[in-house]
Amino acid sequence: MRITVAGTGYVGLVAGVCFAEAGHNVICVDVDEAKVKLMESGVSPIYEEGLQELMQKNNAAGRLHYTTDYRSAYKDADAIFIGVGTPELPDGSANLDYIAIVSRQIAESVEKDCLVVVKSTVPVGTNDKVEQFIHDFLKKDVKIEVASNPEFLAQGSAVHDTMHAARIIIGTESEHAEKVLKEIYEPFGLPIVSVNRRSAEMIKYACNDFLALKISYMNDIANLCELVGADIQDVAKGMSYDTRIGANFLNAGIGYGGSCFPKDTKALKFLAKQYGYQLRTVEAAVDVNASQKTRLFKKASERMITFRGLKIAVLGLAFKPKTDDLREAPSLDNIELLLEQGADLVAYDPVAADNFKRRFPEGACKNGSITYVKEPKKALKEADLCFIFTEWNEIREISPREYKEHMRIPLVYDGRNIYDVREMKDAGVEYYSIGR
Repeated sequence: MRITVAGTGYVGLVAGVCFAEAGHNVICVDVDEAKVKLMESGVSPIYEEGLQELMQKNNAAGRLHYTTDYRSAYKDADAIFIGVGTPELPDGSANLDYIAIVSRQIAESVEKDCLVVVKSTVPVGTNDKVEQFIHDFLKKDVKIEVASNPEFLAQGSAVHDTMHAARIIIGTESEHAEKVLKEIYEPFGLPIVSVNRRSAEMIKYACNDFLALKISYMNDIANLCELVGADIQDVAKGMSYDTRIGANFLNAGIGYGGSCFPKDTKALKFLAKQYGYQLRTVEAAVDVNASQKTRLFKKASERMITFRGLKIAVLGLAFKPKTDDLREAPSLDNIELLLEQGADLVAYDPVAADNFKRRFPEGACKNGSITYVKEPKKALKEADLCFIFTEWNEIREISPREYKEHMRIPLVYDGRNIYDVREMKDAGVEYYSIGR
């Protein structure tokens, strides 16, 4: 089937590459010519495990193409997937400008009957508006239907999550639209849950917000564990055997980040308010996460007289391992505070450092300074204090004794509970974590 994908970010590019891998003929559309040339050469503009290899494979097979010419890409497509961003606005609502731009371009370009599929995360009711918007600006006498097909991939495992999803959610308003989407996904051999469009839109938010709730709940319990003398990891282990709860998303830490949970919790909260309803559980998750991000900084502030002039090692910058994404990463909030306090930071991340440099250039910064190193142990060299913000394997591989050996003051604040408390103590490390 001839498929066009609008947008080549985490959602659009991964979808396009995986559709090509499933045997479809795919064109990915982006406005950035430099980005298109990069992808044509087989280089992925984002770091995602396995993505670049599949790009190169399907580029060579002639099933995957890239262009800035949206008119030619849209005019004779069997299906057009919209995978552009819906960033958060200051009031917490989703910015649908990019959805609107693409919808109008589609309306003015299509020359045959076509199914338009919204893959981007959008507020409930958006697909209805997209269909009306396209019909308002349609140039040719063709039949256009709109369907919802939200993605549930996790950054760092997006390709695997797409090719081996637990289920595919499709939201349609006609048997024809449902049939086309089922044909597109038939090669994947995955369970398909078919619902109406508004239910599909809500499923996306309900799933993401439930996981955000779970994370915030565990962080809240972790904070209480510290006060009462319990160990959150023991608590989580005990909980994990309960099949009603499950074993995933029970790890306490310094909060969630990324492109989904922060944005989607705020968007659902905003949507509820529009209808005069208060989602108290979701609001609580948002509040807990906001305060959790800087919990270790506050602990360190109580321990230290000042951060000014101290050499501080920062291990991990991305919001999670296996991605270079910095959106809502806890490292951002903490580094901002440390630099304002006059700290001299030495930062390490195996993938996200280049992205971080764009926000915090190397050298003097605010009242302090920041430098970047390519090995985690170099960051530790003669450091007065260490913060761990991302649980990369390269960081896990550092033994407790190496903190003692390399640091001037072996003082570690671990936001991901990587180490055993007793092992760090036995190694002579002053160690602070979450909920233990």
